[in-house]
Amino acid sequence: MQRDRSVLNRRGLRLRLLAGTAAILLGPWVTVAAARAQAPTPDAVAGPDGLTPQAAYFDADILGRQGDVVTADSYPGGRVMARFQQHTLRADTVTYDLAQGLATASGNAQLVDPDGNVVFASLLELNSDLKAGIAVDFATRTTNGASLMAATAVRRSATVNELNYAIFTPCPVCNADGSTRTPTISIQAEQVIQDETLRAILYRNAVFKVGGVPVFYLPVFAHPDPTVERASGFLVPLINYDAGRGLSYEQPYLIVVSPSEDWQISPQINARVAPLLNAQWRRRFTDGTVIARGGYTYAQNFGDFDIDGDGIDDTIAPLAEEHRSYLLAHGRFDPDGPWRWGFTAERTSDKTLFDRYDVVSPYQDNGLYYGDQRRLISQLYAERQTDRSYLSVAAFSLQSLRVAVANQDAPGLNIFESDNSLPLVAPLIDARWEPAGPMFGGRLRLHGSAVALFRDTYVGGPVLRPDVIPTGSTLGLPGIDSRRISGQAEWRRIVTTAAGLRWEPFIDVRADIYSVADLPPMMGVDSATITRSRATAGLDVSYPLIRRFADGTDLVLEPVGQLSLSTHTDLDPRIPNEDSQTLELDESSLFRVDRFPGQDLYEGGLRLTAGTRATLNWDGGRQASLFIGRSLRFEEEPAFLTPVPDAPAQRYDPSGLAAKSSDWVVQGSFTPSDRIRGWGHATIDSSGSIRRAELTMDGRWGRRNQGSLTYIVDRSDPLRQLNPYPNPFDPAGPPIQQSLNRNYEFVQLAVQQFIQGNWGVTATGIVDLERDLITRSEVGLLFDDDCFRFELGFRRDNTRVRPSGPSEGIYVRLNLATFGGSGYGPSDRRW
Repeated sequence: MQRDRSVLNRRGLRLRLLAGTAAILLGPWVTVAAARAQAPTPDAVAGPDGLTPQAAYFDADILGRQGDVVTADSYPGGRVMARFQQHTLRADTVTYDLAQGLATASGNAQLVDPDGNVVFASLLELNSDLKAGIAVDFATRTTNGASLMAATAVRRSATVNELNYAIFTPCPVCNADGSTRTPTISIQAEQVIQDETLRAILYRNAVFKVGGVPVFYLPVFAHPDPTVERASGFLVPLINYDAGRGLSYEQPYLIVVSPSEDWQISPQINARVAPLLNAQWRRRFTDGTVIARGGYTYAQNFGDFDIDGDGIDDTIAPLAEEHRSYLLAHGRFDPDGPWRWGFTAERTSDKTLFDRYDVVSPYQDNGLYYGDQRRLISQLYAERQTDRSYLSVAAFSLQSLRVAVANQDAPGLNIFESDNSLPLVAPLIDARWEPAGPMFGGRLRLHGSAVALFRDTYVGGPVLRPDVIPTGSTLGLPGIDSRRISGQAEWRRIVTTAAGLRWEPFIDVRADIYSVADLPPMMGVDSATITRSRATAGLDVSYPLIRRFADGTDLVLEPVGQLSLSTHTDLDPRIPNEDSQTLELDESSLFRVDRFPGQDLYEGGLRLTAGTRATLNWDGGRQASLFIGRSLRFEEEPAFLTPVPDAPAQRYDPSGLAAKSSDWVVQGSFTPSDRIRGWGHATIDSSGSIRRAELTMDGRWGRRNQGSLTYIVDRSDPLRQLNPYPNPFDPAGPPIQQSLNRNYEFVQLAVQQFIQGNWGVTATGIVDLERDLITRSEVGLLFDDDCFRFELGFRRDNTRVRPSGPSEGIYVRLNLATFGGSGYGPSDRRW
């Protein structure tokens, strides 16, 4: 055959060789794909590539045999390709020894396994079942990008590979243009053993390099195989400095018990105080998961207890060593069928334990109900859901870690919110049901709920209405217990005219039964049963309009209106306000029949609500939108006014709905490019003053530079006064002047800017404009590439909850490809 023959002729020769001689030459190990005419036996089912386990496919320029050796060769510039056992082998030459069952590939050999992992070698030897082999100039690349290279490699068995004079790196070794690059992190060793049974890589005489420069040596070292999701061993440590603890080093160790269970032990060693032992247990069951983490120490409380600055702690009793611990656990189970259930168990022995030891992410949203920031929740719940029904039953209790009275001179003496002032909720039931078909041409929804709340300690406003708050001393008064059962039915029908006008009439009826106990003595009764009802009829109208322009821009206007008429409100002052204290008036809640989030407060009378959204779309996905809306009512509703704690004669409107005109709702978003986006929301009262607002803007520039700016303000409480609060540490001394104002104003900034190559700087900060104070700030030096991120910086924490006062020091954050990482996430930033 001449070398200058056409490609078509060469392909014809390949096919003839494969069909005519290969089946005879290669015997039982190789059955040529092109010659398969008989159906496979039941125990030889074809794989995804169409080959049975004992079959192979060859594509070669030359195929010949000499004795027991079969050779597949290629012309210069060509390649031999073989497919067998779902592996793909490419090389300049492939030979197979029929007597020994040994295959040899030479000349730029490349073997790809079914998972996509690739092995490269100048010489590669394998037996027929791929259980043993030898490679010269070995290199392998896994699907996650890690590379392992060696002068020689020997596959000792089906599970053990031995490499000599090897280098491992989780980083890329080639640039985008194909040129070589020095990996950021690498491990060079005299010998490397890859044990697939242990799923680990073991090193002898290992040298760690950063940017090609040796920085560390270990005679013996091991880490999980890059393909392993979890493996026992040390994780990346957390290194920190705090004014109270001094230098802190936390070393996590992971213990993998089984594919569905593991433990993580994380002792935190501190230079100035006793260590804290942290532990986490995770277990995945057939139909659910349980995660439990906790910590324990035996130590003194530490912080700033010096009010007068004389260097002596101003505490009633000396601080003694005590058992201190925390538990954060949750589980969720979802078996087959409509039912699922779960729990959370969250408690700590000290209200400042998380802050003093910088416990990572203690406040997480798990379970059916959330504990809110700086409140822990323990709950048990069950849910049942079908296509047309939903039922949930839950019980929970709360532990508060919020500061009630801040001590500016000695933060260690902060007074925290009492747990007894928070209710025990048992049970809380919520149920919904919809019929399968339309009712009277519309959609009918039935909703029922029930709750029982028990409170040990007296709490005044805003839980109690102003009419029932005692004017004298409340010392020793019990908290009010309440129980409620509610039923609600809502019917709606949507009618759209040919012109696009949408009419949506609705009817909503509701009835409540309350039982309250332990009422204040001024009421003259200890308990009462209260019934009330409300009926509402109304109409929603919307008419979306669109205008298209010649340049592809379009403008969409969506005017929306609602007219509703309800029976007069029956807000009995004996009913405590447990679930309707906070109302976020925005575009989604403005048009609801029940704008309050709970059941204790509701609106009545005649109301007119109107709003318009304008959306501009241009240039392939760029967008800007703005919504403005407001609600008008026929008469004022003074029952929505909230009394100031311990000053019930002074009231303010946190909802923005008590007057005849509600607050204006302004909400917008814009995306002028794929690198800039923003969002904003504000409620503005009738005088034009901003009551609440939140603005956020995110931007990206360059390849990896990014920044985020957020502004949050709450001016819903116009009363600015100080209230004397007895000093529990010095009853005879002057009272603490505690602000009753609930307002706040924050600015948060986060920036990442690369200066040269992979080197850059980061900065974050949270500014409390209400107190004219930077509560948290960080400035750091950053290195970040495809497999390694390192931050070294300075941070200062001046949040009022820290018992040690302002804390500042050096932080280190490290994230490595394959090995994991350390550091703080957004959830750890405290406002």
